[in-house]
Amino acid sequence: MEVEKHTQFYCAKKILQNPIKIVVLCGLVAVSQAGLLAAPVHYSPAESVSSQSIVRHDQPQAARIAVAAPVAYNAYHAAPVAYQAPIAKVLAHREEAYPKYEYNYSVADGHSGDNKSQQEVRDGDVVKGSYSFHEADGSIRTVEYTADDHNGFNAVVHNTAPTSAPTLIKAVPALQYYHH
Repeated sequence: MEVEKHTQFYCAKKILQNPIKIVVLCGLVAVSQAGLLAAPVHYSPAESVSSQSIVRHDQPQAARIAVAAPVAYNAYHAAPVAYQAPIAKVLAHREEAYPKYEYNYSVADGHSGDNKSQQEVRDGDVVKGSYSFHEADGSIRTVEYTADDHNGFNAVVHNTAPTSAPTLIKAVPALQYYHH
């Protein structure tokens, strides 16, 4: 019995003397006992639902008594390497033509009743003209206008007495009787 105690004590003492062997032995036991890991499970995201109630308890902030001055430092901007004047220059100014025109037109459509006319003359910055059209009540409205830089736009409207408006006669379809 004494021999067995001596052998067990000696073996335990010898193993404990070299800790690297213990670490390697524990590693081998752990690897031999390890099993296969299952494949990772993928979960799809659920729809989010929020029913939170946000309550704020804001307090007025105390005013700052002292403000720190910014740090002063000397920064020098680098000078441009080179400057080149623009190459292209406008040498000639295009002259605009003197504004002068005149036009007129008129429409007299007996079928639709569209009767109107207009005429206009421009000489420099002065424009003069007039237009007229037939109103629904049979009167004729004529507008004479002038426009220039000094007086602006001025219009004078004339109305003639209404004439009898043409009466539209609507055709009524004849009634027909059908027998089945």
